[in-house]
Amino acid sequence: MKTVTLHLPETLDMGEGEITMILASKLYEDGKLSLGQAADLVGLTKRTFAELLGKYGVSIFNYPASDLSRDVKNA
Repeated sequence: MKTVTLHLPETLDMGEGEITMILASKLYEDGKLSLGQAADLVGLTKRTFAELLGKYGVSIFNYPASDLSRDVKNA
């Protein structure tokens, strides 16, 4: 696993867990991490991570719009 060190301003009122959750959520949303990988990054179960995604504006249904329109045509 890679280690990243960030130097954030003291005025940023966020804990390490919240910052990690934001990063994991974005990487999941972008398709860089699976749900399980993102949950592991944060140290949560897949279920708990999935339940928290909405708080960060990320849908659990990581499904590209192009796939949706193709599925509608095939239905």
